Amino acid sequence: MITAANPIIPGCFPDPSICRVGDDYYLVTSTFEYLPGLPVLRSRDLVNWETIGFAIDRDGMLDFDRIASSGGLYAPTIRHDGERFWIVCTIVDQQDDSRGGNFVITAEDPAGPWSDPIWLDARGIDPSVAFDEDGRVWMHGTRLAEDPLWFHQTEVWVREYSRTEQALVGEEHVIWHGAVDGVVWAEAPHLYLIDGRWYLIAAEGGTEFHHAVSVARADEVTGPYVGNRANPVFTHRHLGRSSPVIGAGHADLVQTPDGSWQAVMLAMRAADGHHYPLGRETFLCDVAWEDGWPVFAPGRGSLAKAIEIPWADTAVDERTWQPDARTAGVVLPGDPRWTSLRAVPRTIATPDGDGWMLPVRAEALTDAGTVAFVGVRQQHDHVDVTVDLDASALAVGETAGLVVRQSEKDHVSVQVTRTDTGLQLGSVQRRAGRDTVSNGGVIPAEASVTLGVRSRGYDYELVAGGDVLARADGRELDASSTGGFLGIWLGVFATSQGNEPRGSVRIRDFRYEPSEDASLAPVT
Repeated sequence: MITAANPIIPGCFPDPSICRVGDDYYLVTSTFEYLPGLPVLRSRDLVNWETIGFAIDRDGMLDFDRIASSGGLYAPTIRHDGERFWIVCTIVDQQDDSRGGNFVITAEDPAGPWSDPIWLDARGIDPSVAFDEDGRVWMHGTRLAEDPLWFHQTEVWVREYSRTEQALVGEEHVIWHGAVDGVVWAEAPHLYLIDGRWYLIAAEGGTEFHHAVSVARADEVTGPYVGNRANPVFTHRHLGRSSPVIGAGHADLVQTPDGSWQAVMLAMRAADGHHYPLGRETFLCDVAWEDGWPVFAPGRGSLAKAIEIPWADTAVDERTWQPDARTAGVVLPGDPRWTSLRAVPRTIATPDGDGWMLPVRAEALTDAGTVAFVGVRQQHDHVDVTVDLDASALAVGETAGLVVRQSEKDHVSVQVTRTDTGLQLGSVQRRAGRDTVSNGGVIPAEASVTLGVRSRGYDYELVAGGDVLARADGRELDASSTGGFLGIWLGVFATSQGNEPRGSVRIRDFRYEPSEDASLAPVT
């Protein structure tokens, strides 16, 4: 039988939300400061996924200016009301609470175009939307409790949304504070009307090792909600640090054509039980219903290595990975993997054959600005990434290179800087905002240089012209060490370090090649 291997979407695809329309499933995930934002993935079988578009794909749809890493787009929800698709989401500026907020966008075609955002007068994060049998729209979300009884106590609210007024209307109801007294971050709420009852699925414990899923139900959408006596109904925290997968939570339910149920959720592959450079990934979990309650991973109680999909008729080629049946080799400019920081890639760079022409910008990797950067998620724990850089058009003092990026404060790069005598090879290791700089040799200014990153588990080597210029420990680059919510990105940058930019760099033959011992789905 064909199976869906976990994670079904590897790499930093966190906070998944899913809905089914006819025979097709649609899935969206968080993208934070990277654009295009909110990839919309489609599948017929939960096994094979394709990227059909992005919900935030136009410069100016939202203001990302100066939003630092792990800010930006948080926890979208996707639903269909019978006529059109809805996505509700939050944009967050962690340094300025007055910016951002919750918004809704809609589209008749999930591939786009999506509408401009309509802002919701509701503070907090993780908004969701549900439709009742009369067509009424119920928005809900999470926020810090106004009068908390403990640190980071949150509350889940629900309120009606008017389609005509395009605004929240009527009375607001607080329906949930979490299943366990003292629990932090009861969040990621989703309401479902199933067999005449309203069910609330919510995460709690924080999106880290102690993450969990809880469930409650009510006769009315506004409550009162009664929690399941088994809460939290799903978690991996009881498995301890020896589990290769930690932090399971943030679940969203979907019913399949044969009447069975599945859930998508995030979790992290952590070889040492602590660190996960690939970030929070999208996993699939089978769900059964017993005594009027959903049971996650029935008879097993943990995420499976693979889920049997009886209705699937096309297995995934073992040489490919999801989404888009990706294969090792050159990542062409039209590939949906490409992202940039706070702007879409074609605003930052111009397609040029099998690569890009990347004009230098004044912003550096340390700046929360529109950096000259194009990159892709790291999706494998064993991978080689190489790129040929034609740096002959750099101006004196300008730098271009290949970076292993977590954030402005934490990244490692191998690079070339134009000097009066040629191109100076070097590396920069930035840890918690402090730089360690090492210089290599000097090559002719007219030369192209091949830069590379070799990742083997937690070990990273950064290479220029075949020579290792830097080594990095992935355990120092992952979110559990640095803070934030992101996995690793690998990409090319070009900067004038705050000076007036004059040059450019040509990106050729950018290759992403998992090694033979890469772990595509190492859940055990």
